[in-house]
Amino acid sequence: MTKVAKETHGFKTEVKQLLHLMINALYSNEEIFLRELISNAADAADKLRFEGIKNSDWFEGDSELTIGIEFDKKARTITVKDNGIGMSRDEVMQNLGTIARSGTQEFMNQLTGDQAKDRQLIGQFGVGFYSAFIIADKVTVLTRRAGLKPEEGVKWESAGQGEFTVKTLSKEKRGTEIIMHLKKDKDEYLDEFRLRNIVSKYSDHINIPVKMRIEETAESDDENAEPTVTTREEVVNKADALWTLPKSEISEEQYQEFYKHVAHDFDDSLAWAHNKVEGKYEYTTLLYIPKRAPFDLYQANKPRGLKLYVKRVFIMDDAEQFLPNYLRFVRGVIDSADLPLNVSREILQSNRVVDSIRGAVVKRVLDTLKGLAKTDSDQYAAFWKEFGQVIKEGPAEDFANRESILELLRFSSTHAESEQQTVSLQDYFDRCPKEQKKIYYIAADTYNAARHSPHLEVFRKKGIEVLVLFDRIDEWLMSHLTDYKGKPFQSIAVGDISDIEFGDEKEKEAHQKHLEEKEKTYADMLAKVKNALGERVSKVRLTERLTTSPSCIVAEQGQMTSQMERIMRAAGQQVQSNPILELNAEHVLVQRLNDEPNDSLFSDLSNVLLDQAILAEGGQLDDPASFIRKFNELVVNIAK
Repeated sequence: MTKVAKETHGFKTEVKQLLHLMINALYSNEEIFLRELISNAADAADKLRFEGIKNSDWFEGDSELTIGIEFDKKARTITVKDNGIGMSRDEVMQNLGTIARSGTQEFMNQLTGDQAKDRQLIGQFGVGFYSAFIIADKVTVLTRRAGLKPEEGVKWESAGQGEFTVKTLSKEKRGTEIIMHLKKDKDEYLDEFRLRNIVSKYSDHINIPVKMRIEETAESDDENAEPTVTTREEVVNKADALWTLPKSEISEEQYQEFYKHVAHDFDDSLAWAHNKVEGKYEYTTLLYIPKRAPFDLYQANKPRGLKLYVKRVFIMDDAEQFLPNYLRFVRGVIDSADLPLNVSREILQSNRVVDSIRGAVVKRVLDTLKGLAKTDSDQYAAFWKEFGQVIKEGPAEDFANRESILELLRFSSTHAESEQQTVSLQDYFDRCPKEQKKIYYIAADTYNAARHSPHLEVFRKKGIEVLVLFDRIDEWLMSHLTDYKGKPFQSIAVGDISDIEFGDEKEKEAHQKHLEEKEKTYADMLAKVKNALGERVSKVRLTERLTTSPSCIVAEQGQMTSQMERIMRAAGQQVQSNPILELNAEHVLVQRLNDEPNDSLFSDLSNVLLDQAILAEGGQLDDPASFIRKFNELVVNIAK
């Protein structure tokens, strides 16, 4: 191998910014540096266990995987070392010179300069190795990847000031050593008991032994003799796989610390479910619901899934086969007694054991969320704010659990007149009159656009609750929903709404007769408007929806709403349908239109009424300048 000289490189811009935040004590609890480094070391050991199934020679005669912590008061250094998978030169450059995580720039754009807020954001982002710079003014990394020759070791070093150096060195043992050269005011960590306490507090659950050298002083019977100082290695964590222990033996603090290890999160989880299943298949699951969404939640290629173990042997990170995409935020562990140790991602794609575990995992997560919604509405509201749009993907993806997912959905509605999505379908169902046959909703690009939609006018007048939908996914969601407890979903922008008349038969007949009389009175005008608008509309009719607005557009039953059309076009689909124009016969503009003898002015006013209706729906006009001209002329004529 050709010896590579020492090279100096600059950090990527986003790493410089993160290092600056950390070096300036962004973390409220600086001792977590040790937790993060131990967690990374445990991952490295787990990965070697997995790779060693196929490459037993990578153990190099040393199959006892451990993590070591050493401190040197004279040199003022703390070292965390492991004999795990290690890193090659290329991996060092990738992992320690950049943040190997998608969404980096989006993360940096979120930083506010407010330390309290930024601390939470960094916790979501998860950058464990760089936490070493909280206590160190220089960090040295010595590493060699398992399977490479001793002379292919790598030394990485940085003072956290924007540059790092990389050089090749000979390293006899595989694995990684991280040497932290402490800042002047961090001597408290050069203490055996301080370090032991941190390990016990944060890393008891790590199922790899964490060892420290313990100094023991033996006094001699001879008063003139020097005390004898001996050192020995001692395991300072319990080193039990947490998920294998009975629930009664695990504290809430231990559950939360294990979550932080599994999810690389700095915050506590929102909820968890720990279950051991024995029967046809034997497995244990420990599943966590995070408090906050990661920045790359919506990125298609983001790794997701659970840590998979087989009989406590780590197999892989991000085993996505056990979770549907709409539950991709769930973190945790699955330990199966029935899968082979050499299981691959390809085998997981079509395996009866996996299918059985997946069904149970999904049910467990949904039950945990339903339980949270029932017992702590505030916590569930916080969850929904973070993950609600992801849950809305569920009905289309997971028909088998559709009913459970429907229980979890939350919306805004005209009942609360609030943008907060707190209304469940059961809330709506319980409030609506028995004679109401449908669940009504309105969808738009924004809450205000939906809330001020003219379609809501008659529903407000009659006191009928309408769900207010404004997330981009909502129209797509509703296209996959049929009903809730026998009541079908109905967009108030589609079809007729004659079924909102809840009176007795005589009242309904009187209402219908009144409409028919109006239709006859305005029949000629409606035909003339249709002729003036041509192909811009499919038909023109009088409305039952409006009380104050002059016009609105609606879709035929079974057709796309204008909102859905906009979503499809934004996705690159070529869709176009002509809406129905509905006119309010009680409005002065419509009455003016009915009395207008001038054909040119009649045509202009007809187009203005249609354009107004399109704008009220959040749509865009093909010729805005023409609308403005016609509208101005209309105003001038009325002023005369």
